[in-house]
Amino acid sequence: MLIDLNNKVAIVTGAGRGIGRVIARTLAREGATVVILDFKQDLLDDAAVEWTEAGWPGTRVLCDVREAAQVTAAVNAIAEQFGRVDILVNNAGVAAGARVDKLPEAVWDANFDTNTKGLFLMCQAVAPIMQRQASGRIINAASFAAIIPSIGSAAYAASKSAVVQFTRVLAGELGPFNVTVNSYSPGMIPTQMNGYANLPDARQQRLLDTLTLRRWGDPQDVANLICFLASDLAAYITGASIDCSGGKFATQIPSVAYEG
Repeated sequence: MLIDLNNKVAIVTGAGRGIGRVIARTLAREGATVVILDFKQDLLDDAAVEWTEAGWPGTRVLCDVREAAQVTAAVNAIAEQFGRVDILVNNAGVAAGARVDKLPEAVWDANFDTNTKGLFLMCQAVAPIMQRQASGRIINAASFAAIIPSIGSAAYAASKSAVVQFTRVLAGELGPFNVTVNSYSPGMIPTQMNGYANLPDARQQRLLDTLTLRRWGDPQDVANLICFLASDLAAYITGASIDCSGGKFATQIPSVAYEG
């Protein structure tokens, strides 16, 4: 079976760099026309160079997903330019945190504004388009923190747990229109945002000991899952939250299997 996204129009938020950029690139390679949304113009300009060199169709849109007016304007412009929206990947997110007794209100708000509210605004904007089409794929970034949270991650974990439940409700509401809605929960994938690769070696080894597949995740691992969920091969999967963590804590002490 081949994943075929030809003639599909995809929007990927926060796709100027990191995992989002890899997701956008992977969808483009599979034939999708990809619209990259980001709130940093320099990242959009950099993506434009890559897309032009590769000859991929698509465009870049400056948009802060936390702002309803910007989201509405961006989605309307995309629908007018391309005539449809087939795939929405809500990748944009932040992960600032602190222990609850020292957690600034602004940090709490920042997590919910981007991770939850921004996702809601994007879904709300594309839903009518997908309903008219009677087809669509919405794929929302949750996190392994929504499965097992970490100390100091109350704001982030709460915002991502909200994404999981929001996804289930939206899947139910859009099911009659042949629109699937799923969330995905990446585990430990080194990025500029989390800095895993820069941790002291002992700390890295302790974290790797929690994984069944004892290696850091790669952005491509996530992008491959997104590509599948965006395709017709996943037409009967909706309302799901899919763990993409290398089997983190699949057993109580996964490292035992690596100790000989």
